[in-house]
Amino acid sequence: MVTLKTTWRHTPPRAPPLGGAQGAIASGVGYLGAFKSSGHQSCSYTAPAEKQCSLSVTMSSYYETIIFYNDNSSEESGDYDLGYEEPCNRVSGDDFQRIFLPTVYGIIFLLGIVGNGLVLIVMGYQKKVQTKTDKYRLHLSVADLLFVLTLPFWAVDAASSWYFGGILCTAVHVIYTINLYSSVLILAFISMDRYLAVVHATKSQSTRTFLADRVIYVAVWLPAVILTVPDMVFATAQNRVSRTICQRIYPQETSFYWVAGFRFQHILVGFVLPGLVILTCYCIIIAKLSQGSKGQVLKRKALKTTVILVLCFFSCWLPYCVGIFVDTLMLLNVISHSCALEQSLQTWISITEALAYFHCCLNPILYAFLGVKFKKSARNALTVSSRSSHKILTKKRGPISSVSTESESSGALSS
Repeated sequence: MVTLKTTWRHTPPRAPPLGGAQGAIASGVGYLGAFKSSGHQSCSYTAPAEKQCSLSVTMSSYYETIIFYNDNSSEESGDYDLGYEEPCNRVSGDDFQRIFLPTVYGIIFLLGIVGNGLVLIVMGYQKKVQTKTDKYRLHLSVADLLFVLTLPFWAVDAASSWYFGGILCTAVHVIYTINLYSSVLILAFISMDRYLAVVHATKSQSTRTFLADRVIYVAVWLPAVILTVPDMVFATAQNRVSRTICQRIYPQETSFYWVAGFRFQHILVGFVLPGLVILTCYCIIIAKLSQGSKGQVLKRKALKTTVILVLCFFSCWLPYCVGIFVDTLMLLNVISHSCALEQSLQTWISITEALAYFHCCLNPILYAFLGVKFKKSARNALTVSSRSSHKILTKKRGPISSVSTESESSGALSS
């Protein structure tokens, strides 16, 4: 039996947790560090009330800071019967994240607010949402807009600490999860709609209407809401020695299964399934457009747009999902652990995660402003807005400004 003096340590999270993908996974007795040994190992500690507890450790953890939860937690000495190794030095990586993540989150927040906000404004000027494409644009912009609204909270958390309390911590987690999954699933629905419109143009009107009006709520928003149940149960703010954290705090007995399960859930639901739908639909569309000789100019433009959509989706999400997949394999002890690999993986996930989040800034450009009809609606909306502002200025400035405005308008018309 080896007696170790345990001290509190905390590694600041890279970003908002994706199913426990980062940061501490539970709070309590002390920091156990990174250990490579697997199988059943026993652990006991002496709490202030002299009560001893045993724990079967059946996992190895490298990336997370494993902190076991117990109601009788303390910072006193404990007895641990396990192969203990000093954790890797992550100071340099943490310093990088404290600067990099808030900066990138701020940029994504500004671009996302402007792009998606403009889409909502333009669609608000339209008397009604007429096409199925417009409906998907509306859903996508709402999802992306709500997603970017959570980024300022995570930026503050990454730079310093969580200052916003437990209730807001849970709320931000819930909003984050809903819109992370709904945004990607809506892209899959858009690809299915375009597949039906191109490949089955004359027979798919009723199906497309049913998907856009009914199915999207059951197949996109409902699953996204259901996936937030763990956030409602586990997400909370807890005080540490140097800072307050906002993360999912799992029970000690099942923490390993929660972490691994949520990672595979994110990879499967957030990338693999929608990615397969997007890739399949657009490949069929490309094959369909490549046939025949009519309308070559329009076909080339449609093919170019389709290829851009596919490349942007996979370029944004594939690197990040590969990173968390490799990290999960290391957590499962499938890949041997090393400090060099851990630190490289930490930096890789931070950078590729930011790249994945940039997709919500690209969505307004890819799925709205590339459309001819939408660009026309945008010009009309800006024209109406400009005329409204001129009317307000005219009323405020009086008759002199009215004459000036009239002459300018007539000059513009004559030219």
